[in-house]
Amino acid sequence: MICNFTIQAHSGQPPHKHYEFQFACDLCGCSTSSGSFGFGTLSNANFFGVRYIYQNFESRNGIYANSPVIKEQFNTYQAWAQIPVYKSFYVSTTIPYQDLRRVYTDREEHINGLGDMNVIAWYKLQFNKKRETDSKDVDYNNLAQEKSPHSFQFGLGLKLPTGEFEQRLTNRINPGFQLGTGSFDGIAALGYNLGLDRFGINTLATYYFKGENKNDYQFGNQFSYALNAYYAFPFTSFNVMPFAGVSGDVYDSIKQYNETLADTDGYIVNSSLGVEVATKRFILGANYTLPLSQELFGDNVESKQRFSIYLNYAL
Repeated sequence: MICNFTIQAHSGQPPHKHYEFQFACDLCGCSTSSGSFGFGTLSNANFFGVRYIYQNFESRNGIYANSPVIKEQFNTYQAWAQIPVYKSFYVSTTIPYQDLRRVYTDREEHINGLGDMNVIAWYKLQFNKKRETDSKDVDYNNLAQEKSPHSFQFGLGLKLPTGEFEQRLTNRINPGFQLGTGSFDGIAALGYNLGLDRFGINTLATYYFKGENKNDYQFGNQFSYALNAYYAFPFTSFNVMPFAGVSGDVYDSIKQYNETLADTDGYIVNSSLGVEVATKRFILGANYTLPLSQELFGDNVESKQRFSIYLNYAL
C-alpha cells in the first residue's frame, strides 16, 4: 500500500532546473486494503488531495462452470496527503470511504461507510554525485552537491481498524467485501528509484503484517511488488507525464480460530497505464489497471479492471 517514491528528473526547460516526480503505484485490489492505488504522485513530494477508485470483480456462486456469477463494484473515495516532517522524513496518510455493491441474479447487497485509514512514516535516502575535481581552491563546505539519479525509500506504518468488520459477511465468496479488517496491521516497504533526464523507473516491495480482530479472524499476510516507468513532457506552464508498469500481490490464507480457511489465498499480476498533468500547484492524474494473470480464492473470484482518478494541491 505504499508507494511515494521520489525520482529526480530534469525538467527539459531552463538548464539545471529540476522537478521532483513521484510515482503512484498500483497496489492492493480488495476493499479491506482500502483499495489502495499508492500513496504518492509523479509531480510533487508533498500534497493533500482527493482520489476516487473503482474496482470491478466477478465471483462464482458455486463449484460448477455454469454456477451463477455475482458482479461486484467497489467504490472508494479517499482524502489523502503526504506531509514533510524534517529533512528526509515525511508522513503519508489516507482516509477512505467505502461504497460496495454486490449484484446477485435475484437480489442486491450494499454496504457503505468509513474504511480503514493508515499512517506511514518514510525516510528517503538520496545519494549525491561524486565530485569530479580535486582542486584545492574549491570550498566544498559551501559547494552544493548535485543529486544522484539513485535513491532509496524506507517506510514503516500502521493500518487502523476504523472500518467496520462484519462477521456475517465472512461466508461470502469474496472476503474483500468488507468495509475494514477490524484489525491493526503493520506495513513495511522498501523502494529503489532511478531517474535519467525525463525518463524514470522505480521499483517497490511492500509487506503487510495482518493482525487478528476481535472475531478471531485474521486476513492473510500480503506481499506486493511493482515496477513502473514514466516519461515527462514539459510545457510552458505544466508537465504531462504518461506512465506504464506492472505490479502484483501475493496473499496468504485467511485464518479464523487459528484454523486455515480453504481457498482464501492467491495472487494477481497487473498491467497499468496512466497519465498525470501537473501545474505549479495542482496535480490531476488517472490510472487504469488490467490483470495479466490471477488466481484468487480458489479461482472463484476474478478481478476485471480498476480505475483511479485524483486531484491534489501541492504544498
